Amino acid sequence: MGIEERPASCAHEAATDAAAVVDRYARFAHDEAPGRSALYAEWAAGVAADSALADILAAIPADRRQPPLVFAVTRMLGAPEAGIEEWGPWLRGHADEVVAEASARRLQTNEPQRCTALLPALAGVTGPIALLEVGASAGLCLYPDRYSYLFRDRETGCERRLDPVGGRSPVLLESEVSGAPPLRMPEIVWRAGIDLAPLDAADPADRAFLTSLVWPGEAGRRERIVAALEVAAVDPPIMITGDASDPALLQAAAARAPRGATLVVTTPGVLPHIPRAGRERLIGALRALDAVWISIDPPGLHEAWRPPVDPDTWGGFVLGRDGVPLAAVDPLGAFVEWRAGEPDAAR
Repeated sequence: MGIEERPASCAHEAATDAAAVVDRYARFAHDEAPGRSALYAEWAAGVAADSALADILAAIPADRRQPPLVFAVTRMLGAPEAGIEEWGPWLRGHADEVVAEASARRLQTNEPQRCTALLPALAGVTGPIALLEVGASAGLCLYPDRYSYLFRDRETGCERRLDPVGGRSPVLLESEVSGAPPLRMPEIVWRAGIDLAPLDAADPADRAFLTSLVWPGEAGRRERIVAALEVAAVDPPIMITGDASDPALLQAAAARAPRGATLVVTTPGVLPHIPRAGRERLIGALRALDAVWISIDPPGLHEAWRPPVDPDTWGGFVLGRDGVPLAAVDPLGAFVEWRAGEPDAAR
């Protein structure tokens, strides 16, 4: 059946999808990409202005056509990192390949830099740790004990470096801190991750995809992820495929942790990507576990904080342990403002 012969309902659906693509990519070009990637802003604006490009991307399922995901897929497949006058024709010539690959992928950014925010929360956990991450991607945030850190005090400029027991790591994570967060290397004896589609740190295709998720112009980030992938590939974690909002799956994963270790479950930035019903179910399951729960979330995402957090005055994402707000943090770990113990910590 040719395009001109499609039933009216199908044609209407395709037109609706294309209009949604135009709207989404126009907003991305105007509101999200500027200041972070001029190239992505140009590509997105080009899609919004070109009905043929929008039609191509409309064939991707709605939950897989986010600009950062689609752009990463095109770069992974060999698209030129050049202006729209080159990228657009490349997309038209590789439309089927892009649609198929994007339909099979998810946004799985795996930023080891988040460990700079997790570290102060882990410092308050006693004993050897069994670490379980929800939404682990390739598991790069499961190695906080294998990376080196450089923390710089915002007020004094003084620096403090932490290295693994075995010496300096090829992965160096830097962060600006205030409020004297506790900083010490954790002792991790077991590590596992849960993900809907786990990635393999040793697999060339998965490595290419992860590094393609780094936006053009983000200096140093690709090199950091590549170095962290090498760490994970040498000593891979247990990776469990499934939906962690299913209490039975979460409990089964937790049951695999060794006895004698404190189970710590982390959700660093994953909860915003889970629909509300599943998110609430997951939070309930986490609270029911005999485990420490460490999370990095937007302050207005849920109501699990005790005491409550005021989203209007918090000034960052919330680093929390068992629902207690500890610090305002950059979602990718660039800064940590320690607030635990302050009278106005939830403000």
